[in-house]
Amino acid sequence: MWKIIPYTLLQCLLLTGGQVFLKLALVKMPPFEWSCSFWTSVFCNWQFAMSGLLFGTGSLLWMYIVKTFPFSMAYPMISLSYVFGMVAAIVVFHESVSAAKWIGVFLIVAGCLLIAK
Repeated sequence: MWKIIPYTLLQCLLLTGGQVFLKLALVKMPPFEWSCSFWTSVFCNWQFAMSGLLFGTGSLLWMYIVKTFPFSMAYPMISLSYVFGMVAAIVVFHESVSAAKWIGVFLIVAGCLLIAK
């Protein structure tokens, strides 16, 4: 069942990309309020639009994955998005990551390899 790996890697990349663009969009937005100017800032924000595009594409791919592969295999593979999220935190947001978190990432990857086997 190694065929699931490329699909879930792409789906996790799309999900992580959507989260990164959502974070970038939220940083640029003013504080929440029920006003026309607030909602204009939301829907005229290209990072917010990109977030939606990536989430939508990832959802379509997820539908294919769930239809094609056993759910008990497909669902745990989503945890790979945590790995990509960690890398994005470092590369995009310049966050520091502790050794304990890297151990967690290793365990996630090891678990996914065992599930896909």
